[in-house]
Amino acid sequence: MSNISPLAYIHPEAKIGENCEIGPFCYIDKNVVIGDNNILMNSVTVLYGARIGNGNIIFPGAVISAIPQDLKFVGEETTAEVGDNNKIRENVTINRGTKAKGKTVVGSNNLLMEGMHVAHDVIVGNGCIIGNGTKLAGEVVIDDNAILSAHVLVHQFCRIGGYTMVGGGTKVSQNILPYTMTAREPASYCGLNLVGLRRRGFSREAIDQLHRTYMIVMGEGLLADKVERVKQEIGITPETTYILDFIKDTEKRGFVR
Repeated sequence: MSNISPLAYIHPEAKIGENCEIGPFCYIDKNVVIGDNNILMNSVTVLYGARIGNGNIIFPGAVISAIPQDLKFVGEETTAEVGDNNKIRENVTINRGTKAKGKTVVGSNNLLMEGMHVAHDVIVGNGCIIGNGTKLAGEVVIDDNAILSAHVLVHQFCRIGGYTMVGGGTKVSQNILPYTMTAREPASYCGLNLVGLRRRGFSREAIDQLHRTYMIVMGEGLLADKVERVKQEIGITPETTYILDFIKDTEKRGFVR
């Protein structure tokens, strides 16, 4: 049995799971599915097309699944999908997808801080922390365990690799390689995310391999030659495979150096 305030509005076609708490002045639209053990504090708005998993805490003023801020959107059937055990703080906005991908996805175990925006067709992985006021434009991809500080602006179609740290106020217009730190204006590579890697349990040997990999990748020479050097000198590990695949998949847009 869920605990639903009499001051909340829930459309009769919405599906609400077990043991949810829904506070006063929440608005839950039709074509919404909310799983078990969720807490929606007061004044949360959940609109058409939302799919919310289990164990999430959503703070006042958040808006999930509003229509995209994209003039190409013409009312197509799309969703905004939120996984499990996320903390979605005050005034976060998550727009639903367009025909480009059909859905916006926020994974599980993320912390989305106050006032940040997830635009249409964005994919946020798992275990990410996204700071106050950060804005993700359309079709951005954030890989697992990335950290974006406050007021980061991410241009559409950019991808941010896993285990990264992006400094506050950074304007991101190119992809950011995994395991790195990025900051300054214009955005620049600032070395490995050493603190984050150690906290995540990376061994000294793995961190040393990553350091040597980026000494090559960020050095002089043609990118194709540097990729071959990494394969020959560092070898094929899960980390180098991720980095080299990331580079290959993002050659068109380029990456922050």
